Amino acid sequence: MIQFLSRGTLLGAVAILATAVAPVAADAHGHPPVPRGDRLVITVSHAGRANGTYVLRCHPGRGSHPHPARACAILDRRTVWGRDPFAPVPRGRLCTMECGGPATARITGTWAGRPVDARYDRGDGCQVARWNDMVPLLPDVRSSDRPRRTAAETDERHE
Repeated sequence: MIQFLSRGTLLGAVAILATAVAPVAADAHGHPPVPRGDRLVITVSHAGRANGTYVLRCHPGRGSHPHPARACAILDRRTVWGRDPFAPVPRGRLCTMECGGPATARITGTWAGRPVDARYDRGDGCQVARWNDMVPLLPDVRSSDRPRRTAAETDERHE
């Protein structure tokens, strides 16, 4: 009787181990398992060469995003307990009337275990700042034709 219990215990342990290993193996069609966890889809429009739809997974950074590691790093820095890193600009906030261009973006998916559905544009100073805070998750579309100081102008300021 003791041998029967030992075999039963052994068979039970083998069955438990087999079910624990099974999810790691490929499915019946030979495809690897679908990764679980945080996944974001970033769709960018009206941003020139940056237009497109990108997938981002973090830890480690991977996906079709052009800079997955840097995008994950900005999200990690902005993820603070009790604050939504994708929160919109609060209603009633006073914003400058600067337009940052026609670029728009939508981020959907899951981050830190929570659903995400955020929209971005560059229609006023607050929206521009919100977008710029998410670079490189969102593309850097700041104007490259801004006036720049020449070396002579810089020297004049310091005299």
